[in-house]
Amino acid sequence: MSDAARFIDEALRREGSWIRAEQAEARLGNGIHHYGSSIGAIRGTVRDALRRHPGLAHDEVTALSSELWEVPVFERRLAAIVLLQSNVHLLTNTDLTRLEGFVREGRLRELVDPLAVDVIGPLLAGLEGQARTRAGSVMDRWVREGDEWLCRAALMSPLRALRAGGGDWEVFVGHATAGLDAAREMGREAEVVREAVSTVLNEVAKRRPELQFPSSAA
Repeated sequence: MSDAARFIDEALRREGSWIRAEQAEARLGNGIHHYGSSIGAIRGTVRDALRRHPGLAHDEVTALSSELWEVPVFERRLAAIVLLQSNVHLLTNTDLTRLEGFVREGRLRELVDPLAVDVIGPLLAGLEGQARTRAGSVMDRWVREGDEWLCRAALMSPLRALRAGGGDWEVFVGHATAGLDAAREMGREAEVVREAVSTVLNEVAKRRPELQFPSSAA
């Protein structure tokens, strides 16, 4: 284990509470373990780690995120997301392969949503030219592949940009329409997709009521 990963893991263990851990495991399920650390403690631990290891480059950040993620502990995986969020300016379209693996393994709203909204979305928004085109093709595939969590991540990713007055509404509508079509074949897993569409529509409606979602697509 790297020094940075060891520091984060040990700090999260110290900040943990077995009561919170038991409550979280009962609430979230999915076979993932918990230290019982608070969200504030996770964010503070990552900040402290970045102060201890300043100037991490792209490869060091992504390697550390994978190192934290590979152990199925909720707080470690959320710390990986916070780490990437703090260094999203370093990420490129090629990192979507790693992030896809995180989404496939995460399979919890509490992990997939912040990964989509706070990491994947800003990453996509910062791309230009061919890199942006390639990333768009990846999102198209995520929506249509039939994995409800990949579809959810693609749908949630533009939320920050759309709320802020940017983003590509037509692309979201196209993805949402394709996602809802795919959801009809998913059975009970479809709720993961429908909920993502509803979340984005509700948030956008508060700030940009002029954007209308076609009723035929709902």
